[in-house]
Amino acid sequence: MTTPPSQVVLSVEDVTIDTRPAGRKPIVRNISFDVREGETLCIVGESGSGKSVTSMAVMGLLPKDALQVTGGRILLDGEDVLQATPARIRELRAQKVAMVFQEPMTALNPVKTAGAQIDEVLRLHTNLSAAERRQKVLHMLERVHLPDVERIYKSYPHQLSGGQRQRIVIAMALILRPRLLLADEPTTALDVTTQKQILRLIKELQEEEKTAVVFVTHDFGVVSEIADRIVVMNRGDLVETGTCAEILSNPRQDYTRMLVASVPSLIPRCVPVPANPKVLEVVALEKRYGKKGLYRDRSVLAAQNISFTVRKGEITGIIGESGSGKSTVARCVMRLTDPSGGAIVLNGHDIVPLRNLRPMRQHVQYIFQDPYRSLNPRRTIGQSLMEGLLNYGLRETEAARKAAATLELVNLPAEVMNRYPHQFSGGQRQRIAIARAVVMEPDLLIADEAVSALDVTVQAQVLQLFEEIRARTGISILFITHDLRVAAQICNTIVVMQDGRIVEQGAARDVLAAPVQAYTRSLIDAAPAPDWDFQNFRPVSRAL
Repeated sequence: MTTPPSQVVLSVEDVTIDTRPAGRKPIVRNISFDVREGETLCIVGESGSGKSVTSMAVMGLLPKDALQVTGGRILLDGEDVLQATPARIRELRAQKVAMVFQEPMTALNPVKTAGAQIDEVLRLHTNLSAAERRQKVLHMLERVHLPDVERIYKSYPHQLSGGQRQRIVIAMALILRPRLLLADEPTTALDVTTQKQILRLIKELQEEEKTAVVFVTHDFGVVSEIADRIVVMNRGDLVETGTCAEILSNPRQDYTRMLVASVPSLIPRCVPVPANPKVLEVVALEKRYGKKGLYRDRSVLAAQNISFTVRKGEITGIIGESGSGKSTVARCVMRLTDPSGGAIVLNGHDIVPLRNLRPMRQHVQYIFQDPYRSLNPRRTIGQSLMEGLLNYGLRETEAARKAAATLELVNLPAEVMNRYPHQFSGGQRQRIAIARAVVMEPDLLIADEAVSALDVTVQAQVLQLFEEIRARTGISILFITHDLRVAAQICNTIVVMQDGRIVEQGAARDVLAAPVQAYTRSLIDAAPAPDWDFQNFRPVSRAL
């Protein structure tokens, strides 16, 4: 049965987007798709595929001095937004089309309360009184399932969790009941339980309002949970479209098959390592922020009674929700944060009492989540890699030779040493960050959400890189992640944390395949598509 034209909310017809001035080849070429009332269309593809640029064009947010739509039409309820005046575009935003961005902390104003920012949308686009606007904002905060809405209304973004901030952004986008919602990677940095809540929330509000949703993502796990139809893009071209079942079960194009098959499996792959020597032993670690007063305890116990070991050549994963304490433990092990109690034994020596940390730094290296922020933009790649070596007394010629060899180890040519971080893709920058850590030949590598922001194909390459480095060097890795699929593919041992405590630990094949604790089971169940084997394009049964 043909869908009546009145139900088509967004129609993108042969849209081409080019640079300004025009380049040799447009960055998005002849893209066409429709989105109907109550439908969720997912646009998927690797970084640089053009999916975010396409959604920005729909919103009229392309940077005027850099990008331009050079062909086609974008019809919103039949009105071509490309022909609309700036004043009309402002009217359409929020009233007919709204957007949820990936990082709510950058989308929200840090000096305004959450309530004031949602109220601003109503103040600019409605004639409601201040009292009416306040009641409408509070009602919207309740609809997005935020607790204690009066407190949330008065809170600033930094006083809220990541999931709460994302709910505020969703409330801002939906408070005027737009016909179309554009969501650009809104769950990428969230843990599995918060991600599931946000996805359920979007679906719930969509069903109530019959909103059309365009969801931009690289996560096929998320796609399998929410998509009605899928658009696959690659380097500016539309590769394939189809229903969710068609794309996941029987992708026609090689590129689509490669994308889907790159999603890590939830089936644990690594076995426990032999009884190798202990590189790291954490014993009864405690971290308390704030101080206990004489009459009132204002401190927060972020980690308590944490004990685990990492053996030579072992990859130990720490998993848990945001706020579980996993990054606190990692920072204590690195001594970026001073522990409040317990012992951290590195190669047989307790490093907690140490005041001079310089000798220890050479043996433990840290890889952060965002390589663009951890690499100095004013230093060449060669300078960044050589800095640590020079600080520890290596001669410049030897440091350069070692840096070049390490770049080869992470599958980058030595010729890139004279380039700067902005000249690389996200995946290449993460390889450079790994090389900077590995070049010091540490005994322990700490990777804190090192692949969470990468698309699935680059993520698969970086995970393989960790495996290769471990096999060649025998290095031990403490791997912090909220992605259970990643943990299943790379970790020998799993430590599960909740509210600053370890609730379960053991071999990955035991913890992830047959969890003992209800919390661990809930984490696994919250992972997108736990019963789907993406690599073989079919469902899989799990014995839990």
